[in-house]
Order: sequence, then C-alpha cells, then structure tokens
Amino acid sequence: MLPDADELAEVLLDLAVPHEDINALVRMGRRVTDDPELLRFLEASVDELVRGMGEVGGAVDLPQLDWASGPLQRCFPVYVFVAALPYTRAYHRARGIPDDVSRRTLADLGRNMAVHRRRHGRAGVQAPWWLTRHFRGELYQLGRLQFERTRPGQRTSRTLTAAGLDMSDGALCLNLHIPDHLGPLSPAACERSLALAADFFARHHPEEKFRAALCHSWLLDAQLKEYLPAGSNIVRFQDRFRIAREEREQADTEPVQFVFGDPELPIETLPRRTAVERAVGDHLRAGRHWYIGHGWFPL
Repeated sequence: MLPDADELAEVLLDLAVPHEDINALVRMGRRVTDDPELLRFLEASVDELVRGMGEVGGAVDLPQLDWASGPLQRCFPVYVFVAALPYTRAYHRARGIPDDVSRRTLADLGRNMAVHRRRHGRAGVQAPWWLTRHFRGELYQLGRLQFERTRPGQRTSRTLTAAGLDMSDGALCLNLHIPDHLGPLSPAACERSLALAADFFARHHPEEKFRAALCHSWLLDAQLKEYLPAGSNIVRFQDRFRIAREEREQADTEPVQFVFGDPELPIETLPRRTAVERAVGDHLRAGRHWYIGHGWFPL
C-alpha cells in the first residue's frame, strides 16, 4: 500500500513533510511494509479513513498504533495518509479539483509535522484527527484560509434561522480555519480567500448550498480588542463576524498553544516580543481568561 523508497521520498516532499524527517520516514516505511502485523494495521486504518469519502461530517476514528512509544508510533499516521493518497486524489479528480488546490490542501500534513517538532523537538504528527478532513475531501486550502464543508450545530442553526437564513433542506456552512506558518492574516488575503471560495464551491460542489461562513477560534475572543489597535489584522478579521453565541468555558491554553507553540508553557515565562504575545500573556498574568469565540456571517 506504500510506494517504494524512491517514490515515497518524492510523495513526502509533495506533502511538505519537513526535509529533516524524510530519510527516517523512508527507512521506517520499509519496516512497515515488511511487517505483516503493521501492514494489516495500515490497511485497516486506510479503510477507516477513506470510507464515505467526501461525506460531510463523516465519523472517522483512526486507530492508534499499539506499539512501544517511539518514532514509529509518532509518525505512523504519515503512512496512513500516504497510503490513502490515491483515494483522495481520485476523489479530487472526480470533482475537478485543480492540482494546485489539492497540493496546498494536503500539504497541511507537513505543516502539522512542523508544529509537532516546534512543540516537542522531534518528528511526529501533532493532530492526525485534524488531517482526516483534508484527506476525505471535507476541507480545502484556498489562499490564506481553509474552508471546511460542515453542518452547523443546533445552537448555530437556531441563530442563523433567527437571522433570516434558510437552513432547511440540509443547508450547509463553511467553517473557516486559519492555518499557521502562512504569513499575516491581512484583510486583502482574507478577501482573496473568500472570493476563491465563492468560485470554488460553486464550481466543484454545485449541489451544495452554503448559507454562512462560521469560525470557532480564540482569535474571535472580543477581549483582544482591549489590547490590539482597531486597524490590526486580528481585529479587522473579528469585525467580519456576527456573534453566534457566547462561550463560558475557559480556553486559556488555546492562544498559548497557537502563539507560543506549547500550551503547557508557564504563564510567567511567556515572551512579550509582539503585540499579540503581550496581549495573551499579560491578560493571563492579570488573572483573566481567554475564551473561544463563535462567529458567523452570511454567504
């Protein structure tokens, strides 16, 4: 189910896997293909991943390799995604997805591994569950933002209906995600992404009607406006959205994780080099808390 060593290296490069990890992954790949037990586990994992390809919100539960903790356990999801790649590409071709969109979407595997190394100092896949959306045709990278085909939850649906949107007949929404390591979140970049998305989904998912754009992120916590100027990229991003609901559950580790790379960093050690770093750290050091913001705007 895996390509040979030479082709595997090229596939990993196409998926933006960090260069320093490729040689070790190729060596371990031989171990996977030579071990019947590992190969059976790989096949079962791929079957779970690609079942119901393209379904919105399909439940995927990738099994975790029951193996001694080490690089193979941390990196095994890489082989699952590589082995699933022919299924993903076939789905993309059937939908007419442009090659550049497919490539940039699936390159989130490499970004995820870069985040893992930043946090832990070694190779691994930080959040395999997150990448299942990319490899199942639920999520696409279009410019600065990622767009996930999704069904809104009951509370959000009630909010949208109360605002006058027709949420009957299985209406869908697009969840907006802001990938790391991709430059500033400028208004121009966001406008370009939204324009790309309008054309993309009308062209490649014409049977689906997307009523609203949603975003669930610490970047939508209104408290950020206490620290950042009105013209900052984050505040201008917030201003695109209407409030869907207020969150009461504290999420202090979210901004620490995304701004500083490690959610477990002690609050007193957080740097103050940028306006966002100062906002996140000073807020927590003052004994206050951060929350996930839930926003939407009509499409």
